[in-house]
Amino acid sequence: MSGSDDLPPMNALRAFEAAGRHLNFRAAADELNVTQGAIAQQVRGLEAALGVRLFERGARGVSFTSMGHGYHQEVSEAFARLRAATLLLRPEEARVTISVTPTFASRWLIPNLSQFTALHPEIDFRILSTERVLSFHSDGIDLAVRQGRAPFGAQLDVDLLFRQSIVAVASPELVASTSLPITKSNLDQLSLLHDTHNLWPDFLKKMGVKSNAKIRRNLHFSQTSLSVEAALAGQGVALVSQFLIARDLKSGQLVQVVDGVYTGVEDFYLLARKAESRPPAVDLVRKWLMSLGDACLELSGSARMTAVASKGQ
Repeated sequence: MSGSDDLPPMNALRAFEAAGRHLNFRAAADELNVTQGAIAQQVRGLEAALGVRLFERGARGVSFTSMGHGYHQEVSEAFARLRAATLLLRPEEARVTISVTPTFASRWLIPNLSQFTALHPEIDFRILSTERVLSFHSDGIDLAVRQGRAPFGAQLDVDLLFRQSIVAVASPELVASTSLPITKSNLDQLSLLHDTHNLWPDFLKKMGVKSNAKIRRNLHFSQTSLSVEAALAGQGVALVSQFLIARDLKSGQLVQVVDGVYTGVEDFYLLARKAESRPPAVDLVRKWLMSLGDACLELSGSARMTAVASKGQ
């Protein structure tokens, strides 16, 4: 390559940059909306033009050669500079996309959202509700709320948003004939509402209740929000993070039927790109979420327990 041909074709460089970031031709193809074969062809063409092998192909995918790794770092930095220069000429609109689980969206984010939209009507706030773990880059998200354990990756800013403080709740009608907190024997006669977190075995163990599958009725749901809806409908007792049903407890639609709070091992975290790559609108949303999370953590901090209290058993 010489003169005006000093640079390889831009499409080949884009394919190489995406393939190197994912180390997977199919993921790169999905990101660029082309076929996997097109990515492979572009990468082969780039290798031919440079006279250098950039990837090692294997049964489990691709990996960088030593020269390919170094070249990818330079190409990635060049694309980042191009994007930054373009944004200076064409500023992004104030748009923020957040990825949350369906339960978090329906039970907490949407009920609180009017507070934020009233303060910042200029921000186009987009909510992606999914259980799937999304990519900040290829899926175009700015923030994510996920339940799990830190660390989540050095490339992200991670903040504790809510602790997993679990309470046992039911509709007041279901336990109207029973004094609260309910006893172990009374709990043994009620239907238990399960979700995918499967917290009941540990909860019952800490209460000293032996699970009797022949007597106990169990209902299983794919999402926590569904088990909450079943509890509201009087179908049984659900285990739910306290902050998700705070409004229902305050309004009296749900009551806590067992004293104490069960501390789980997977708290709720707010994930964001590193500060240097965040637009101002994203920081506004992040600070708002953190302010509500801090208030909740302060409120529940002194009452948080490491086991379920035994009162009333």
